[in-house]
Amino acid sequence: MNTRIQKWGNSQGLRLPKSILEKADLTVEDEVSIRVDDGTILITPVRRIRGKYCIENLVAEIPADYIVKETDWGKPEGNEEW
Repeated sequence: MNTRIQKWGNSQGLRLPKSILEKADLTVEDEVSIRVDDGTILITPVRRIRGKYCIENLVAEIPADYIVKETDWGKPEGNEEW
C-alpha cells in the first residue's frame, strides 16, 4: 500500500489507513516509536506494561550524576540467603 508525505502547517505527516492500524493493533492516540535504520523509517508501537510506565522513559530521567548506593536490609530472616 502506498501513501504520500503531506505538509500540515510547519510539519510533514503520513496518513495511515485504518486497515494498516488494525493489522498493527493500533488506534488513534496510541504512542509509537519512530526511528531510521539504514535509510528505512520504522514505526513501532510502544507497548507499556499495565499501560502506565515505559522503562526507557524512566531510565532516561535518571540524572547523569546519580550514584547507586547499597542499602542494608538487615539480617536474613527465615529461608533468605544473602
